[in-house]
Formats: sequence, structure tokens, C-alpha cells
Amino acid sequence: MGGVIGSKHQKGGGGGVSVRWVSLFCISSFCLGVFIVNRLWDVPDPMELDEDASARHHHRELLPAANCEKKDTSIHAGDILDQVSQTHDVIMTLDRTISSLEMQLAAARAAKSHNQEESPMVSKPNAGPFKERQKAFFVMGIITAFSSRKRRDSIRETWMPRGEELRKLEKEKGIVMRFVIGHSATPGGVLDRAIDAEEKQHNDFLRLDHVEGYHELSTKTQVYFSTAVSLWDADFYIKVDDDVHVNPGMLGSTLARHRSKSRIYMGCMKSGPVLTQKGVKYHEPEYWKFGEEGNKYFRHATGQLYAISKDLATYISVNQHILHRYANEDVSLGSWFIGLDVEHVDDRTLCCGTPPDCEWKAQAGNPCAASFDWSCSGICKSVERMDEVHQHCGEGDGAVWHSNF
Repeated sequence: MGGVIGSKHQKGGGGGVSVRWVSLFCISSFCLGVFIVNRLWDVPDPMELDEDASARHHHRELLPAANCEKKDTSIHAGDILDQVSQTHDVIMTLDRTISSLEMQLAAARAAKSHNQEESPMVSKPNAGPFKERQKAFFVMGIITAFSSRKRRDSIRETWMPRGEELRKLEKEKGIVMRFVIGHSATPGGVLDRAIDAEEKQHNDFLRLDHVEGYHELSTKTQVYFSTAVSLWDADFYIKVDDDVHVNPGMLGSTLARHRSKSRIYMGCMKSGPVLTQKGVKYHEPEYWKFGEEGNKYFRHATGQLYAISKDLATYISVNQHILHRYANEDVSLGSWFIGLDVEHVDDRTLCCGTPPDCEWKAQAGNPCAASFDWSCSGICKSVERMDEVHQHCGEGDGAVWHSNF
């Protein structure tokens, strides 16, 4: 019994010693671990040292690179701006090309229609629906009437070249000038035969398939632009009255400043009253369309002289059958453009006064492109005074030849 009990006691005592030794061992291990960790914290890790050194070295290497990057960024920014500018130029060129092709197609259709519908008595310069149109800088149509022979001669003797000089101007400068006239109510009559004889002598008419008449000026203007587009491929088309003095060289220089623009409507812009009273000059039968009595017209170029670009002339040609015509042709033209994306250019060199106004400007080195008297809506007594105006306000006969367009 006792032996057994004693054995049990020894066994139990041995277990206690084991527990004490394990406890001491754990405590020692913990202390040793703390000591080692403290040492590790105090001594830098070689790997960390290498990484830190590498980082500092890399940073020193990146300093000049960063500066280069800044330069490269500015260089890249400049390149991008150049590319954007070049892209914009390409887009604008394509846009002009597409617009030009569309206008050429429309003009070709108009030319074909013009030749098919043309009256047999109408002269046919560059006739033929398939003949290429003559290139030109600008076409100037001088609106005239059967009774205006003396006015035409006064222009031929002053600012408009004649004969071979007129043809040379077309060939070398791309400037086309023609007196614009239709036919009488009885085609082939005495009035038409007189124009035939004058045309044979000077060869400077553009004959329209249009019945002449004062109250038909809006229609005549429309037919003029349509006919001109069908015959000439010009940058600009101009309408001028036959009692206005023009300096072709100055006019060409003025137009050349707007040559890159596609839809230009240029003249001396005005906004006069809508006249409702019957019997007065410039009476507007459709005055009610412009609002209350006493209202003014929208801005439009005065009718003595104005110029439009190719796209607008072609627009008139293509849409002539649906464009409304008011009593006054300058109002009609302005109404055709009022709802379009058109740049209105108000240029006062196109409406200078007669001497001394245009003379003062010419002496100051700023010759006018056109001169007339507002009180007469043209040069007062133009047949008698055209030479006087030309002598005092003309740019000189050689100016148009030395102008760069």
C-alpha cells in the first residue's frame, strides 16, 4: 500500500518539476526574444540601407530627368498645338474644297439650265452647256437701260477700259466688266437692234433673257447674277449702276482682303424707312411685311454698288425661282441673305461723295473705290460730270495694272 502510494507521490512530484522547468524556459525565451528584437531595432537592416542608398541615388539621377521632362512637356505641348493648328487648317481646306465642289456642281446645273432655256436672240459668250467656265477674280455688271447710251459712253471714256484693253484686263487680272441689259417687250425691235449695233462696236455687253422695265429691277438683278455664275467662275460678282464712278484697282484691293471668306455681302449698309405712301419713289407695296407703319428695313447694301461672293451668287442662281422679289432691288437682295450665315461688310470706300469728298481722300492717299451723290442716288448729271469726277477722284489709268490681287 505504502509503496503504491509512494510511487504515486513521486510521479506527481516529477510532474511539478517539469512544469516549473517549462515555465522557466518560456520566461527565458521571452526575455531573449525581447533582447534580440531590441538589438534588431537598434541596428539598421543592410537591405534597408541598400534600398535607401539606391533611392537617394535614383532621386539624384531623376533631378535632371525631371527638368528634361518639363522641357519635353513644353515641347510636346507645342507639338500638340502645332498639330491642332495643322488639323484645323486641313479641316478648313477640306471644308472650302467641299463647298467649292458643291458650288461648282450647282453652277454647272445652273449653266446647263441657262443654256437650255436661253432665248435665241441672247448672245452666248462661252456658250455650250459643257464648256468650262472662264476663271475670274471678279465680274462687274454695270446695270444699264436702252435709253442710257450716253451714260455708257461716259464710262467707256473714263474708268472702263475698251477693246483690247478690256480683254487684256480679263486675261491678266481676272477682271470682267460688262454692261448688263435684257431685251425689249418685242424682241428684235428697234431697241434691240440698237444694242446689237453697239455690241458689235464695243463687244462689252452681257445680254440677259429678261424683259427690260424699271419695275423689274429686282428680277433683272436676280437674272444677272444667275447668268454671270453660269458664264464665269469668279470669286466675286458685283452690281453697279451706270451713273457711278468706279476705281477698279481700288475695288479689287478692297475685295482681295476678303478673298478667303466664302459668304461675303459687301457694300454701304443702310436701313432706310419702309415707304407706305403710293406714288412716291421707292414705295414698298408689301410694307405690311415689315411691321408697323414707320418701321425701317433690315440692314442691306445700298443699290448703287455692292459685291457678293461666289457662294452667294450661286445660291441666287440655284434658288432664283423661290426667292421673293420686293419693289426695290437692293431690299430684295438683302432679304435673300437675311436668314443665311452671311458676313455683312459695311465698307464706306464704296460710297464716297463726288468732289471735293473723293478728291480729299485721294489726295490723302486713300482713293475711293466708288463715288456718287446720295442726293441723286448716283452722280448728278453723270453724262456731263463723269469726266470731272474721274479727273479729280480717279486712281490713274495704270493703277489697276499695278495692283496685286
